[in-house]
Amino acid sequence: MSLDLALADPIGLSGLSSIGHLSGREKAAIVVRLLLSSGSVPAIAQLPESLQTDLTVQLARMSPVDQDTVNAVAAEFADSIERIGLSFPSGLEGALGLLDGVISASASSRVRRMSSDDYHGDPWDKMASVENERLSQVLQDESIEVAAVVLSKLKVSKAAELLGLLPGDRARRITYAISLTGAVAPGMVRRVGIALAEQLDTRPVRAFSDGPVDRVGAILNYSPATVRNQVLDGLDAEDSEFAEQVRKAIFTFANIKDRVAARDVPRIQRDLDQADLLTTIAAATGEDIATVDFIMENISQRLAESLRNEAAEKKGVSTTDSEAAMMRIVNTVRELESSGEIFLVANDD
Repeated sequence: MSLDLALADPIGLSGLSSIGHLSGREKAAIVVRLLLSSGSVPAIAQLPESLQTDLTVQLARMSPVDQDTVNAVAAEFADSIERIGLSFPSGLEGALGLLDGVISASASSRVRRMSSDDYHGDPWDKMASVENERLSQVLQDESIEVAAVVLSKLKVSKAAELLGLLPGDRARRITYAISLTGAVAPGMVRRVGIALAEQLDTRPVRAFSDGPVDRVGAILNYSPATVRNQVLDGLDAEDSEFAEQVRKAIFTFANIKDRVAARDVPRIQRDLDQADLLTTIAAATGEDIATVDFIMENISQRLAESLRNEAAEKKGVSTTDSEAAMMRIVNTVRELESSGEIFLVANDD
């Protein structure tokens, strides 16, 4: 006889022993009282709230019980536990927790959408942990009344932050609606919380971890300059705003002078192939010349002079070779930044 079975079934296993005159709830109350008296704390909080309530009421109704009855109930309880071959999680959330990593995220989301009756715990605890940007979007999408309930259940500090993220007119309407929430029943408040918590849980699984701007920027970072410029010109014609965002996400040789701190140039130079530096110095044109000057100004001046003199003797460097050399220099900068050995300067734009 487990506690949740005994509480859910008033008859329970009452006919299996000489204590058959006791109901399942009475036996559960005796077991809980016995555990508490011995210093043990049964996991009652994991039961549904309705069963916790039933147990509390039953404890209040109990009369003194003789020792033989206590021993018989304890023996029955222990025997019932020993006969259990497998135990299963309680409710939908418990089942999903057991299968975490076994079923796909999309299947997990679908299961949650199928039923909200098995939701355990306080949904408002989850709502309180959701980042404000996501929660503010929910407040904009839901009705004014639902938004008022949400703000009423959250901490004052978090509610104030959320109001600041909403358009002024909507924030005022929600604030006024809070004054009308006094008559909302607790059950309705819980159902609102469950619906919103599950809505946040079932956010569609994204196929890509990065956004489209970052993905396009990463691709163009490794593309030859001619291809990169052609693509950006095409994007300008199709969607100038998206093209501008992609430009900001791109990190090329020309960006080194703006994104690399002068103090980090000697560290970068140690990992560079000198042949790449010579090729780049010899073939740099346009805004790439400024980056070459930036690198030369922040390394040993004797080395910089030697590199410039040697590069001046290089003739006929092809565009393909110079772009490949610049790309390898950019890759070195990126690798050092990823490993934490250098930090790129924030781009305010």
